[in-house]
Amino acid sequence: MTTLQDVFAKAKAENRAALIGYLPAGFPSKEGAVKAAAAIVEAGCDVIEIGLPYSDPLMDGPTIQDAVHVALSQGTRIADVMRTVEGVAATGAATLVMTYWNPIDRYGADRFARDLASAGGTGTITPDLTPEEAEPWRVASAEAGIDTVFLVAPSSTPDRIKAVVDCCTGFVYAASLMGITGARDSVNAAAEGLVARTRAHTDLPVCVGLGIGNGRQAAEVAAYADGVIVGSAFIRLLLDAPDEASGLAAVRKLAAELAEGVRQR
Repeated sequence: MTTLQDVFAKAKAENRAALIGYLPAGFPSKEGAVKAAAAIVEAGCDVIEIGLPYSDPLMDGPTIQDAVHVALSQGTRIADVMRTVEGVAATGAATLVMTYWNPIDRYGADRFARDLASAGGTGTITPDLTPEEAEPWRVASAEAGIDTVFLVAPSSTPDRIKAVVDCCTGFVYAASLMGITGARDSVNAAAEGLVARTRAHTDLPVCVGLGIGNGRQAAEVAAYADGVIVGSAFIRLLLDAPDEASGLAAVRKLAAELAEGVRQR
């Protein structure tokens, strides 16, 4: 299993940022999710976040919501998420699950952590789990040997940043803006300051997500962050593709562009 620590050590040695891609399990199909992830790994993506489809996505913009709707309509369940993790981890990429807390809570925190570790997953990102409520999940994750990633935002105070990073083990997810996911014309200028403020409280890698969709933006963020996170831009290409082969070719091309971008820091 490739760990997050392996990924960031390699990226640092190559004087670049890590490239992190997000795709929901079950989209564009259960098998297609693994194929799409493998395509972007082959093109230079270091880490894959597998989204756990959820019916009440507080943070997801319309593009990810559309993909999640497809996944849920095809009956994607947690067992399918674990199978997707197993398939993606086999590519050699460090593989995370990004999920809201409710599905973990209903499944059972200890069971979820164990099953994820058994599937080859290296950790989770839990965007709606607060530090005040995170202790049971942190304990379950530590016992299973997987990392925990939490989010800071431009509005986070120094005390809040400190509380969040103290819960993180893999990296810190710096949301570039307040609001929902989605590729944008430019990356919020607040992101660079948020990374600097976060680094004042931790030695963990700080990775920026939300609003990044092309190589130019990836290079811009890679100049100050340890990792660049892209999701909606990949998903939009898959949603718009006339067939699976075209979608795979499109996401592979974008991943190659982004991989070049993170190397231009």
